[in-house]
Amino acid sequence: MNSLLVKTIDKIFPPKIVYAHCDIPCGIYDPYTAQVAAHTIIRMTTLLNDQKNDAHVIARLTAVKEEHAEIVKHEIAVLWADYFKPEHLKETPDLHDLVFNTLQLASKTKQNVDEAVAVELLQSVQKITAIFWMTKGMQSQTIKAPYPTNKDLVVPKPK
Repeated sequence: MNSLLVKTIDKIFPPKIVYAHCDIPCGIYDPYTAQVAAHTIIRMTTLLNDQKNDAHVIARLTAVKEEHAEIVKHEIAVLWADYFKPEHLKETPDLHDLVFNTLQLASKTKQNVDEAVAVELLQSVQKITAIFWMTKGMQSQTIKAPYPTNKDLVVPKPK
C-alpha cells in the first residue's frame, strides 16, 4: 500500500490508542484479582499462625498462600507491562518504585509467615489500584471487604 493512501486513511480515520492486558487487544483490565489474592495471603498467613502441629493443614495453607502470591505478581506485572504507559509515569512518578516494591512484597510473603508483610502487600496493591482507576479518569473509594481478613477493597466510585 503506498504511503499517500495510508496517510489519507489516517487523516479520515485517525488511529486510536488501544489499551489491553493481552495481545488481542480486548481493553479489559482490573486489579481486583490482585486485591483478592492479597486478601487470601493475609487469611492463609493468619491461619498458618494459628496452626499448631498439623503438617497436612500447614502444607495446604502454605501452598494456597504461595499460589496467591504468584497471582498478585502476575496481575501486577500484566498491568505494568501491558496497561501502564509513559504518560501514567508522568502523572505518578513513583509508580515504577511502587510496582517494583509490590512485586518484592509478594515474594516476601512466600518466604515468610508474617502477617505485617501480607497486610503491607495488600496496601501496596491498593495504592496501585487507586492509581489504575485514576488513569481511567475515575475516582476510587475504599469499602469494607466481605472477607474474614477485616480489611478493605479499593473499587471505582460509582458516577
